[in-house]
Amino acid sequence: MMKIVVLEGHTLNPGDLSWKDLQALGDVTIYDRTPEEKIVKRAEGAEVILSNKTRLSRSVFEKLPALKYVGVLATGYDSVDVKAAAERGITVTNVPTYGTRSVAQMTFAHILNLVYRLADHIQSVQSGNWSKAPDYCYWEHPLTELEGLTLGILGLGRIGKAVAEIGHRFGMNIIYHDTQSLSSVPISWQAVSINTLFKSSDILTLHCPLTPETHEIVDIHHLKKMKKSAFLVNTSRGGLIKSPDLAEALKNGVIRGAGLDVLDQEPPAADHPLIGIPNCFITPHIAWATRSARERLLKTAVENLKAYLNGKAVHVVTP
Repeated sequence: MMKIVVLEGHTLNPGDLSWKDLQALGDVTIYDRTPEEKIVKRAEGAEVILSNKTRLSRSVFEKLPALKYVGVLATGYDSVDVKAAAERGITVTNVPTYGTRSVAQMTFAHILNLVYRLADHIQSVQSGNWSKAPDYCYWEHPLTELEGLTLGILGLGRIGKAVAEIGHRFGMNIIYHDTQSLSSVPISWQAVSINTLFKSSDILTLHCPLTPETHEIVDIHHLKKMKKSAFLVNTSRGGLIKSPDLAEALKNGVIRGAGLDVLDQEPPAADHPLIGIPNCFITPHIAWATRSARERLLKTAVENLKAYLNGKAVHVVTP
């Protein structure tokens, strides 16, 4: 029977989903999480590995001669040395579409928090400030209406388009930058240069993959091009932002605020430069993690493996 090892199952399925469809395909061993020093031992003899953030490097592949297939339990696959896998004939697949609506939803959760400062006002009420107020209402930060603002989107893939659609319904003007030639884009959405994107966006949201070209693309050079009233949102990859530069920009009023669901280090160190900044709102990489999205992720991961076993691999990623 084919040996299948899940190296990190807890984030996908902390207990509210079923592994039965995967277990029907072979001898399955599931680990909640796997430290780097235990990868090879746990995966020894496995033909199939399913994993997300666990780093699968060239040296790991060299020690796993039986391995034929890696199923990435995510859309991003930068944790896998895809080139090394291809050289050894190992098929790598990902799950490209499971979380589109959930991530778009979280993007706007951050946007709405930034323009209304919901978290701050809720905490203010909990602290007793409303009970002490002389008027029937008060606000501790400026409140901003979205209609008429410019929503800038870096990367107009599936999630970027979903975010643009929501922004359009809020009455926002949509501009975007993407390195790919795109079709079926509404005529009212305007393609712009990267410089124009940073300069013109009232809210800039990141939805591009992490590549050598996009690594730390949000640095102080680009941040200084933004409006002082602008907000930055990142629900994509933490490495798109140079964290010390964003911290400097937020503290010095270069931009008005940021909403982040991802950081360049996860989990972050306690002294991470972006933690503790009052106008930086951080959630712990949960945009993808609605139950509906996780159900789709697990179902597609199993379907990917079935397709591979039938000789018709889908969602294959290449170097």
